[in-house]
Amino acid sequence: MKWTAGLVIVAALGFSALTGCSGGPAGQGGGESAPAPPPAAKAATFAVITHAGSGDAFWDVVKNGAEAAAKRYGVTVNYQGDGDPARQSQLIDQAVSQKVDGVVVSMANPDALKEAVGKAVAAGIPVITINSGGDRSREFGAITHIGQSEDVAGRGAGEKLKAEGVTKLLCVIHEAGNVGLDQRCKGATDGLGGTVERLQVDVGNLADATSKIKARLQSDTSVNGVLTLNPAVAVAARDAIADGGSKARLATFDLSADVVAAVRDGEILFAVDQQQYLQGWLPITFLTLYRDNLNTVGGGLPVNTGPGFVTKDNAAQVAELAQSGTR
Repeated sequence: MKWTAGLVIVAALGFSALTGCSGGPAGQGGGESAPAPPPAAKAATFAVITHAGSGDAFWDVVKNGAEAAAKRYGVTVNYQGDGDPARQSQLIDQAVSQKVDGVVVSMANPDALKEAVGKAVAAGIPVITINSGGDRSREFGAITHIGQSEDVAGRGAGEKLKAEGVTKLLCVIHEAGNVGLDQRCKGATDGLGGTVERLQVDVGNLADATSKIKARLQSDTSVNGVLTLNPAVAVAARDAIADGGSKARLATFDLSADVVAAVRDGEILFAVDQQQYLQGWLPITFLTLYRDNLNTVGGGLPVNTGPGFVTKDNAAQVAELAQSGTR
């Protein structure tokens, strides 16, 4: 969670301080001349390749984090996203051919990316996985994974919905084949202990998503809870519930300015927060430390950025940060 970011920043600053302070004041040391400074290192270039679909604001926050870290450490970040696993694999291959100094990749479909990630590792390029695919990260040779346990997050969401009286839940999946979304719904099923049905929608067509959610709620009035797994789909679900006159309670995964406002106003019960800004900032920090000092973080275990929960009690505090693009 947040302590991880602070810990890493302190470590990074401490390393910079150590390398920038060599010896005592000038004139000390019995007249010996100061050693020549080491040659300047080539500026690093890191590729960040995600499964971001067109218009998905969630990934804009990840990009903001990566670019802010790049500015902080004086490195270059090339950010690209594509929801097609085949195209994402091609982007990884291109980064390898360009001999980048590190690759950051989200693995919504790990099997489709295995060969491309393997090529990067075989080329001696350090790889960090983020967001999705944490269960396969170590197997693929990544030095660490940064994200949240989707099972744990889903279970927590299910437990909170159960406490709100939800007994029959609609879990709305917005990306076909994304293993992390399946894990969220499974976790919610375990936490709720009631009935959970799944509905597939397309995050690239929110009007259609609204229509599908509305139709499902009207056809089965026993559904009294909706869990979306994306902030844009959460807004679509909010509109579907209102337009259809449903009494279903709504919760979501992930934040946007609109979602935080809806939580604050009582339209959404809560949002599961995986702090995606850190999923951009931390891998650039970790790759910089690895390149400069061969540091690794996590000891072979994932570095968790979530889950946290944004509720009506803390939404006002988060709202301004969401507007600035860091939450």
